[in-house]
Amino acid sequence: MHDRILIIDDDKINRRILIDILASNYTIMEASDGKEGLEILRSNKEKVALVLLEVNVPEIDGIEIIKTMKAEKMLSHTPVIIISAENIAEIEEKCLELGCTDYIRKPFRQAVVKRRVENVLSSHVYRTQLEEQVALQTEKLVEQYEKIKLHSSILEQMNEELIDVLGTIVEYRSLESGDHIQSVKRYTKILGRYIMEEFPEYNLTKKDLKIIVAASALHDVGKVAISDTILFKPGKLTDEEFEEIKTHSDKGSKIVDRMKNIWSKEYAKYCYEICRYHHEKYDGKGYPDGLKGEEIPIAAQLVSMADVYDALTNVRCYKNAYTVYEAYDMIMNGECGEFSPKLLEALEHTRAELEEAVHLHLEK
Repeated sequence: MHDRILIIDDDKINRRILIDILASNYTIMEASDGKEGLEILRSNKEKVALVLLEVNVPEIDGIEIIKTMKAEKMLSHTPVIIISAENIAEIEEKCLELGCTDYIRKPFRQAVVKRRVENVLSSHVYRTQLEEQVALQTEKLVEQYEKIKLHSSILEQMNEELIDVLGTIVEYRSLESGDHIQSVKRYTKILGRYIMEEFPEYNLTKKDLKIIVAASALHDVGKVAISDTILFKPGKLTDEEFEEIKTHSDKGSKIVDRMKNIWSKEYAKYCYEICRYHHEKYDGKGYPDGLKGEEIPIAAQLVSMADVYDALTNVRCYKNAYTVYEAYDMIMNGECGEFSPKLLEALEHTRAELEEAVHLHLEK
């Protein structure tokens, strides 16, 4: 674990205070202006664990430093905490928009500084370790695939394990509820059973539904290709940022398409359909392809409703959780985009089972 912290502040007294607070646990580096700070960062790539940055520093101000770090892809491995006496909401919002992790106001309170620094570094270390764990799991799975001559049962197991590994990446990147993927799988299964039994025209078998439920874990895998600054932004997205988020459907479908020779034909088909089309809407107002009506594969329709239902009934960084009654009404009234009459019928008839699943999750 890297334990170097870079303080960029032109006030020597402020630097001294921070050093006194942090020096017992971290190696401290100092810069008295923005130019010097960037030089230190560039010469110590991936060695600096955290930057404490004053906005109003000479030579190159804090905002420009953050923009430069973002442009040079340093923010992904070196988080930034702003330290400032400025009590201006616009400045704080601007810094957070650009990708800063936290904001500490002067004068410094020792306990606050220590806790904020520990929290940011712990979160960063956790994400790094999870990335390494996922990479190791993926490597092991690839090795297993190369060594074992797969028959049908082993192939199915490998399909599910590969999906689980990719699903772990999605959970790490999304910053949503840690149980989001499992919840989507549960709701997809509940809705899918009804569709399979009541609408034989879809030709869904129990095997199909099992694969669709497993593949639903990958609906947001394309988010691994979205920048941290946008994906982890705590506030409202700009129009441009939302357009970037929307590209995850296209990017996700391309990721799973490159793996089609690893999966069985059925897994490859459903994974692709779910990744690409789970944001399409029945009235043609969805994305990325503007599909309308039954042009949207039933697998994607099921996961779309399950995803919306889980998003509504859970807390997100931009909203509180709605009750199961509010969530039901919002979907039925078309407030979350238009779903097919068959899916709405499935929601109506499985309502009690879905609500029970939500309550069981909340009681954990």
